Order: sequence, then structure tokens, then C-alpha cells
Amino acid sequence: MSNNQEGQSLEKLRSRIDELDSELLKLLNERAKCVIKIGKIKQKEKKDVLVPLREKELLDRLLTVNKGPMTDAMVIYLFQQIIDTLKDLQK
Repeated sequence: MSNNQEGQSLEKLRSRIDELDSELLKLLNERAKCVIKIGKIKQKEKKDVLVPLREKELLDRLLTVNKGPMTDAMVIYLFQQIIDTLKDLQK
């Protein structure tokens, strides 16, 4: 493959990553809206914000659907960061 072909391929891949990042941000904001609604329900019902069993179930479910190339450790790390970050929206 020539440098020109590699450059075009690189630009296409970077463009695709930009599209995917925008979609990820949109989905994360949708998830955040759900978290806020759950927080309101928990406050109304006087329930705990932190539910360790729910987090474990969520992470376990994600590992069962993970087809790679991300490792299980990567999936756990990324989603734990998302969970921890969005928890603040429930307070």
C-alpha cells in the first residue's frame, strides 16, 4: 500500500472514530438522563444511591456480551468509570 493509500485509509478511520465518539457521547448523555430519573425515584422512595449488587450485575452482564477486542478488564474499567462518574447525578 502506498503512503497516499495509507493516508486516505488513516483519514477514513479517524473520521469514523469521530463519528463513533459523537454517538458515544449521545448515548452517554441518554444514560445520564436515565440516571437522573432513577435518582429522583430513589430520593422519593428514600432508597440508597449506591447499590453494589446492581453494579456487579451490570458489569457481569456486560462481560457476557463482550465479544472483544476489548478485554474483560478494559470493559470493567471503562464502565466502572462511567458508573462512578454518573453516580453524582443521583445525589
